[in-house]
Amino acid sequence: MIERRLFEFYFDNGTSEGVFNAVYAYRNPDGGFGHGMEPDTASPESQPLFSIMALEILDEVGYLTKEIILNDFMPYFESITTEKGGIPWMFRPKSNYPCEEHFKTVKEWAALSTTAPLLGVLEKYKIDIPWMKKAEEFVWNEFERIKDKHIFCYLCVSRWLTFLKYTKNQNKAKKTINNLKKWIMVDGIICKDKSDDGWGLYGKPHSLNYAYSSESVLYSLFTKETIESDLKEIINKQENDGRWNTWYGISEGTKLEWAGIQTLWALKILKNYDKIEA
Repeated sequence: MIERRLFEFYFDNGTSEGVFNAVYAYRNPDGGFGHGMEPDTASPESQPLFSIMALEILDEVGYLTKEIILNDFMPYFESITTEKGGIPWMFRPKSNYPCEEHFKTVKEWAALSTTAPLLGVLEKYKIDIPWMKKAEEFVWNEFERIKDKHIFCYLCVSRWLTFLKYTKNQNKAKKTINNLKKWIMVDGIICKDKSDDGWGLYGKPHSLNYAYSSESVLYSLFTKETIESDLKEIINKQENDGRWNTWYGISEGTKLEWAGIQTLWALKILKNYDKIEA
């Protein structure tokens, strides 16, 4: 339903309120979001990643406000903050709902990929609360610790950039962004084999996974020829029924859910680059 509401928002004059209602259907009494918001787990309990996703979606459609962040999101995030000052990526599901194996063994320690975007959103909305001080120390320490690890995960990189764009420490941010650019262009990170079934999916990124529009911080990494070539290949990979598939999914049903997510992503990319006829 979230993807359907987002499709309406971007392509059919839908409202941000419709997106908000779809997102909040996944919200739990503790303020976190669960219930299989990402198809890899149908477990109902709140997850940090799903709660970050909810925050990002509301920001994306212009529905998020300072009041919503402070009243609806921060109590949950503060309740799961670790001693290091960050929030975990995921918790191991406590129920017997289907889930991918990697969720059953996930490390429940603080993560850069969730803490950084949360801090970025707080800075964007001019919020200043005590929680942020230790969290920011954690984020800078994590950048130094992991360096080029996970650079292949374009979802992580985009979330890091949310923080780097809005942090007050722009000197550090610029140096970190320059490092990210250097690491992304290391041979083997970008998947150049367009015939690979995993091309453009997790672990095998192409240019558009990083440069989602010409306004992207990372757009300058790629030539116009590369961008155009990858756009053409995205169009070529559309299935006859209109979808873009992934290899993700623990069942036929969740594979369809992932296809919906991937299809929305592809359509937004094509729209960003003016490849969809009005």
